Amino acid sequence: MSSVMSMIQDETRLRRMLAAAIAAASPASVIAAHLPPAPAGRTIVLGAGKAAAAMAQEVEQHMAGPVGGLVVTRYGHAVPCQRIEVVEAAHPVPDAAGSEAAARMLRLAEAAGPDDLVLCLISGGASALLGLPAPGISLADKQALNRALLASGADIGQMNTVRKHLSAIKGGRLAAAAHPARVVTLVISDVPGDDPAVIGSGPTVPDASTFAEALAVVEHYGISEPAAIIEHLRAAADETPKPGDPRLAGVVTTVIATPQASLEAAALVATEVGLTPVILGDAIEGEAREVGKVLAAIALQVRRHGQPVPAPCVLLSGGETTVTMRGRGRGGRNTELLLALAIQLKGAAGISALAADTDGIDGSEDNAGAIIAPDTLARAEAQGLDAKAMLADNDAYGFFSGLGDLVITGPTLTNVNDFRAVIIDP
Repeated sequence: MSSVMSMIQDETRLRRMLAAAIAAASPASVIAAHLPPAPAGRTIVLGAGKAAAAMAQEVEQHMAGPVGGLVVTRYGHAVPCQRIEVVEAAHPVPDAAGSEAAARMLRLAEAAGPDDLVLCLISGGASALLGLPAPGISLADKQALNRALLASGADIGQMNTVRKHLSAIKGGRLAAAAHPARVVTLVISDVPGDDPAVIGSGPTVPDASTFAEALAVVEHYGISEPAAIIEHLRAAADETPKPGDPRLAGVVTTVIATPQASLEAAALVATEVGLTPVILGDAIEGEAREVGKVLAAIALQVRRHGQPVPAPCVLLSGGETTVTMRGRGRGGRNTELLLALAIQLKGAAGISALAADTDGIDGSEDNAGAIIAPDTLARAEAQGLDAKAMLADNDAYGFFSGLGDLVITGPTLTNVNDFRAVIIDP
């Protein structure tokens, strides 16, 4: 097979694996089997996240009895619902629409009675979309802090520890407001480890973290503004509901879609197309460019020594890397990882890769991710694109856009974090 035909085949296989990973986490695939029995009273649906509207639509189609409520999702991620109101708001930096929706959710929860069911639908992005500040903090303060955290290199767990302690609804506060109603939460995981307390900052889950830990995060990353937020964290006046809080004792939380399940779906496709799948992990974290270097080293070990398995194979991984902004370019963590991977591979024959966010949006751009092939660096050089300089400027989006190698899916209406596949051919 010619090298051109081989690269075309690899791109097809990579895209098929991504599609399988996304489909495995689709609300249409996972919601119906996990719905609780209808209550004696009302079912009040409250939800947030990039998958929230699609999850609500499935609830309407499959839940018995009267159903109503409110969910908030990212702009562009809404789907039509008949009885559950859908609001769109900003992500990753919160806006007034999300803050107002969160305040309304709290009021709906507070109005629930003991015969009612509060069905919470939480997916990746919920934390930013539920941007209701704690008393004494303005939305502008929260927006400024979110921008600082996103640029700092803090991981999702650290960011959500801070967010919980600046919020009127996160860290178990939504479930506490719904007491004594029955609360059931269905979660699509977008975080390493699938901890419901971390996903969306756990609005219905007891919070073991503290104000002191939140303050330590912002101090570690040198964040000293806005002053009102630093003062709020230091005052530590209103802790989140902790494990053992009786208001949360009856809450049932089920994680219904995970990065691991999506990797396993991709592995089945890999086997079908003649590749040995190797799942490296579903919770790989670290600086995107450093993870790219590690993946390159493993791919080269396969290529040169047939270890840990011989080619043809595919290295599959998930998790959430981070990007510390050093330059002024554009791009998310998946494109940055791929650019570092390509540089490290130096055009090695027989290695192609795809990295994408399963929600369809890599960072804040219009792409899910990108693809590299053995000729990526050569084509870039021919077009005057300096890979190393563009990586230094955090401009991976510009690099792959210039080559026409972005992966654009549009919003997928789910989110189980990043998906990475590296194919090694003989």
